[in-house]
Amino acid sequence: MNIKAIFFDIDGTLVSFKTHKVPQSAIDAIRRVREKGVKVFIATGRPMPFIRNLNGLEVDGIMSVNGASCITADGKVICHRPVPKADIERVIADAQVHPMPIAFTSNDRAIVCNMEADMERFKEVFTLLDIPLPKSTPITEALNMDVMQMVAFFDKDEEPRMMKEVMKECDANRWHPYFADCIAKGTNKATGIDEICKYYGIDISETMAVGDGGNDIAMLRHAGIGVAMGNASDEVKACADMVTGSVDEDGIFKLLSQVD
Repeated sequence: MNIKAIFFDIDGTLVSFKTHKVPQSAIDAIRRVREKGVKVFIATGRPMPFIRNLNGLEVDGIMSVNGASCITADGKVICHRPVPKADIERVIADAQVHPMPIAFTSNDRAIVCNMEADMERFKEVFTLLDIPLPKSTPITEALNMDVMQMVAFFDKDEEPRMMKEVMKECDANRWHPYFADCIAKGTNKATGIDEICKYYGIDISETMAVGDGGNDIAMLRHAGIGVAMGNASDEVKACADMVTGSVDEDGIFKLLSQVD
């Protein structure tokens, strides 16, 4: 494989949902490919304030909030696509009639609103992600933020109304049935890869993307080589060029042993 850049999802790919850590085998394997000159990037739906689980893993940059924000390891902003204010205003108005838990995130701050609307599901998700449960904040505080992503707790059958009537200038990325990551329209992990490749002068054919969730499908299809984890759903695996082992079975180590 003639690969110059690899993009890794975090949850379920680099980080185990069982241990909430990056396996040491993956850390060692990533260090070795970087020593060979391959650039390594994080490609996650998590906002920057929630990326706390990489165990000191060294990378060349981070694509967060599903491609809306791309930043190099030394802090250079490559891409910044915030949620339009009009959508935030409509979400606040809609919440008066249809209350739901929702998190608004920027690159340096995250607030959570209306947790009490579905506390059981909200706690379940934050436990899954190993994120301490924050205090609830008045939803109008989102108007004072440079919002990069809205993590909105609505079911799949509510999505058509939300995206047509409320979040008109956003797209929804879903990797869990309880919520959707809502970001500026036309943005996803594939567009994030393009921004990073343009900055570094890397051809898309020289890239690899590795993931396990529905929000990874765009980049698995777009990268030169798309790799699904063994713990990915059948839908995700069908979109990949190859499948490696699960995160808990040293899947990253097994994959990177094939990279020149």
